[in-house]
Amino acid sequence: MSSDHGLSQAPPGVGTAVLDQAFDRDSLYALRTAVAAHAAEAGLSRQRVYDVVAAAHELAANAVHHGAGHGQLRLWADDRALHCQVSDPGRAPKDLTRPDVAAWSREHGHGLWMIDQLADKVTLDRSTGGITVTMTFITSSPS
Repeated sequence: MSSDHGLSQAPPGVGTAVLDQAFDRDSLYALRTAVAAHAAEAGLSRQRVYDVVAAAHELAANAVHHGAGHGQLRLWADDRALHCQVSDPGRAPKDLTRPDVAAWSREHGHGLWMIDQLADKVTLDRSTGGITVTMTFITSSPS
């Protein structure tokens, strides 16, 4: 699968798109590199760039290993935040819940928990067409 790099439209009314990239197993490294570059360009601190990259990689790797084997990542900014959306066209799990902290020592699959810790806001949209996770990383405080 080839990567679809470049600018595209952000979802209506949410800011300026900075990245719209398809990914698969062979392009995860390139995806992380592109996300890091665009997150830094959006003005995030070094630690927040790491947070965005770690969360985006976790979602993309899950799509590759547990979903359809490929997906789409969109990154866009507005005047207060950087938004990262990962879509996986694979069949969404029937029980898509975030694991509790007590389950940490006895279960694997803590990606959603980690993402909740890194992002300022996380939304999950499950449909017959797959799953889309949108994460928000605040870049500035309200005026």
